[in-house]
Amino acid sequence: MFSRHALMLAATVVALAGCGGGSTTASAPAATTAAAAAPSSSAAAGLSIADPWVKTVKKGMTAAFGTLVNNGDTDVTIVSGTSPLSPTIELHEVVESGGKMVMRPKEGGFVVPARGTHELQPGGDHIMLMGVTEEVKPGAKVPFTLQVKGGQPLEFSAVGKDFAGGEEDYQPGHE
Repeated sequence: MFSRHALMLAATVVALAGCGGGSTTASAPAATTAAAAAPSSSAAAGLSIADPWVKTVKKGMTAAFGTLVNNGDTDVTIVSGTSPLSPTIELHEVVESGGKMVMRPKEGGFVVPARGTHELQPGGDHIMLMGVTEEVKPGAKVPFTLQVKGGQPLEFSAVGKDFAGGEEDYQPGHE
């Protein structure tokens, strides 16, 4: 018998895996080096991202993940993002609503605590790209700019990686 917690965790993974689009390759994302994810020098003081990656997709929607790292002495809030890959980017979270896990825009953005981290991962917070303008293949470098509330933007490139998750296909208009 599965516990309620185990079922919720499974539902979370299934719910977000569809966020990334239609790839069905079953390999898990491999870690990238910090050098490949080096932020620009204009990033908010002490803010960087480790192991950024984007789920491969032919068209439609996908998501970006990684670990936001704040080496500064004050909290940092990410309020929006841009990428030439997508005309619309939203900061998303996955939460329980009505007994099921749903994806929705993250109110107030992502807060990265002082001297702490904030995970962007399947089944949790992530950067959602809608209306992707070109195919994302394994190994592709996708540029991003994250806007920091009251600070300079964080610029980085994320690597395209195959990730199947629960192998669902995200359909626009469905949560």
